[in-house]
Amino acid sequence: MSNETILVTGATGKTGRRVVQQLQDKTMPVRAASRSSQVRFDWTDQATWAPALRDVTGMYLVTPDLGSAQATENIAALARQAAAAGVRSAVLVSFPHLDTPNLDIDHVPAAEQALSAAGLEATVLWPRWFFQNFSEDFLLDAVRTGDVRRPAGEGEEAFIDAEDIAAVAVTALTEDGHAGQTYELSGPRLMSFADAVADIAHATGNDIRYTPLSAETYAAEQRASGVPEEWVQLAIGMYADIRSGALNSLTGDVEKVLGHPPRDFTDYARTAAAQGAWTV
Repeated sequence: MSNETILVTGATGKTGRRVVQQLQDKTMPVRAASRSSQVRFDWTDQATWAPALRDVTGMYLVTPDLGSAQATENIAALARQAAAAGVRSAVLVSFPHLDTPNLDIDHVPAAEQALSAAGLEATVLWPRWFFQNFSEDFLLDAVRTGDVRRPAGEGEEAFIDAEDIAAVAVTALTEDGHAGQTYELSGPRLMSFADAVADIAHATGNDIRYTPLSAETYAAEQRASGVPEEWVQLAIGMYADIRSGALNSLTGDVEKVLGHPPRDFTDYARTAAAQGAWTV
């Protein structure tokens, strides 16, 4: 497959840019696409699809509103167009089918199945919470303030490195044997928010603590900060999954695909701290 171009959507995102880099490291032809990149790809603008799909044989798909009826329709339409254009394989980033409060997942299975229904060799990824949420995304500011205030209780989650997610995706796109598979991607150990924050505090040498909140207190603080109600409710549901223990499990899928264990959070925290991720 060394001369075959792979389309990477969401190419500026946490996993997308890592998929691009890892494919480039393998000297694979890559088409990095997003709404703001030179090659535009916009899920809401089908006029951007055909140019992005031209001469592509595989694609990495990330959609920001997965779970909505519109996202399912878009994925199905793109899958049909891709198959007609000669695309053979696709990797879709999805999430575990949990009964998450305030999150409608009824459309997610249909979105996942739409790829194979169009005739593509499809692989679905169900990653857990990313390590990089603490250093590149919505938990960064909280870590920098020294107080991570969240309604996750003492529940545990198998946080995973975005580099490992990308590596699994690249393997599925460049090697045989992954069509029709769904991989639930976890890190190597279960951790509470208190554990994760303690690792970051140790790596940085800073006084950083985790403060467990009730859902009501968290919601009030978020609203006071101007966070839209839709996002407040979505976040409450996601933290409830951790607090309840719904994500209190490990899988061996990263090692199954890559042949080695996933990266540990402690190693990530040391590296991110050395790179200045949490320097104010």
